[in-house]
Amino acid sequence: MVAPVRLDPIKDVPPLAGFTVAVTASRRAEELGSLLERRGARVVYAPAIRIIPLEDDTELLAVTRECIATQPDVVVATTGIGFRGWVEAAEGWGLADGLIRSLSKARLLARGPKARGALRAVGLQEEWSPESESSSEVLEHLLEGDVEGCRIVVQIHGEPLFDFSETLRMAGAEVIEAPVYRWAPPDDPAPLQRLVELVATRQLECVTLTSAPAAASLLRCADEVGRLPVLIEAFNRDVLMACVGPITAAPLQRYGIRFVMPQRARLGALAREVVTELPRRTPVLPVAGQWLQVRGQAAVVDNVLKPLAPGAMAILRLLAERPGVVRARAELRQALSGGEDADDHAVEVAVARLRTAIDAPRVVQTVVKRGYRLAYEPERLREEDGVDNAALC
Repeated sequence: MVAPVRLDPIKDVPPLAGFTVAVTASRRAEELGSLLERRGARVVYAPAIRIIPLEDDTELLAVTRECIATQPDVVVATTGIGFRGWVEAAEGWGLADGLIRSLSKARLLARGPKARGALRAVGLQEEWSPESESSSEVLEHLLEGDVEGCRIVVQIHGEPLFDFSETLRMAGAEVIEAPVYRWAPPDDPAPLQRLVELVATRQLECVTLTSAPAAASLLRCADEVGRLPVLIEAFNRDVLMACVGPITAAPLQRYGIRFVMPQRARLGALAREVVTELPRRTPVLPVAGQWLQVRGQAAVVDNVLKPLAPGAMAILRLLAERPGVVRARAELRQALSGGEDADDHAVEVAVARLRTAIDAPRVVQTVVKRGYRLAYEPERLREEDGVDNAALC
């Protein structure tokens, strides 16, 4: 691949135009999708999980009564929505005043600013909160003191924090988990199954994840349909995986899947991360006196977005992998057909349609009896940037 150059030649096209991005969130999905669409992306929605509120859950009710009857020493609020949900459920049971009164006498730790805000909204004040918004740092903070014999209540949101709780128990603490919400597979698995196939066949360029259960659900779905190895390969080679934070990414790390994430775990920051990283993965090439960038299902030629049909896109993508290098007709047939039967005439038709679609016939050169190549001009990199970028190609 060619080293990406500065993106100034493509500055007038929205950064995500031509790219397809998947949103797997079940909550605030439209908010994230809107952020991406405003930057030009085509968004595919495929909820990976559904959230089940536990207002009537006997386990949460039992934990609430226990917190009121037996004073906890430490309470850890891990999420804002989870803590608010706990208080709302307690209000429904007529136990909110007793719960808040009991919590006010405990040491309160908040994992991040949203959890801090939820505590303060009901008149509570946290003792400490990490800047990193990391559960690991909260655990380290607790273990710096003597937790043996302490009653520690951990508000969880979704999947249990097994490592967090078990480590505290091993240190001698009594740990009580307060599960406010549970995750379940989506009611309709078809969109998620379709997403797995889109990733496997490289028909989209980025998948966004906003929770660890969603990440686990995506991997489980891929495994159930026999596409997990292909999915992992796609993420590690061609498809960008963007996670909102390290907790979300944890299931991916177990499979060695590469991912990017923003410094702060926020939807806006996640959208900005995609805006930065996705165009960076596709080089801007000087070709036949023009600037060319190959995007998901389109090309940008001198600041004009050119949507392409699948056949033309497959040809252009192959030529752009090694710009200036002649690609034999056999390679082009393979790219065009995906392993199915295709002949030289089909290649010629696809190339002709490509030239017409991008309105730049000189971009793709015919090399008689050999194949086709991009009319790549690496010397223009030196002229434009004042450095020998061609040496990086």
